[in-house]
Amino acid sequence: MPWDILLIFFVLGVVVPWRGRKRLQQLLAKPRVEPAERLSLYWSTIAFQWIAVVVVAWRARAHGLTPQQLGLVMPHRFWLALITVFGAAVIVTLQWLNLRRMGRSASPLRGPIQALAERILPQSTAELVPFLALAVTAGLCEEFLYRGFAMAMIARVGLPTGVVILFSSILFGLAHLYQGRAGFVSTMVLGLLFGISRAVLSSLVPVIVWHTGVDVVAGIAGPRYLLVKKDVTRSLS
Repeated sequence: MPWDILLIFFVLGVVVPWRGRKRLQQLLAKPRVEPAERLSLYWSTIAFQWIAVVVVAWRARAHGLTPQQLGLVMPHRFWLALITVFGAAVIVTLQWLNLRRMGRSASPLRGPIQALAERILPQSTAELVPFLALAVTAGLCEEFLYRGFAMAMIARVGLPTGVVILFSSILFGLAHLYQGRAGFVSTMVLGLLFGISRAVLSSLVPVIVWHTGVDVVAGIAGPRYLLVKKDVTRSLS
């Protein structure tokens, strides 16, 4: 595999997890994160992801990866649109119910989840708007990086489809390692679902929409269920 592709995988598998973990540790070390710090986190992450996509797309084109190999196509548009809408409705509903369940849980695991939510989730309309921009960015950029580029490049080596999906899902889970072990596992499982869908449907469109939906719900339902009620109702009303 060419050195530049190996470097990209090193960044995705090592640098991105390290960067996310370090930034979260800095936030958790603070008793309180100011709105300006959350906004800076959102915008810097948006910029980082788009820069990563531009660089990766450049190298993918240089190595001859086609739009079809990257999943940047829409075969059987009617059925693809139907599957996309139905899948989005199911995934968004499950994400909302899961966040509500966690919010009502008395488990000791709720403490770390709430601490994370208090520092990175939007707590006002002024924060929600850029968070939604981040959700769309994550849906587009992360799916291109992990289910588009990564799967196409690993498949080119000649590995079985199952291995391709698993490897890209592990990379995807590592990118969310800042959420802890549970976050890594749940994100990897979601990556497996997205990877299978990408392989079966030969398109990134459904998983982009589903990924965006998951993050949008996190930004809307997360503050409602995971933060202190009085703070949320005052800031998001």
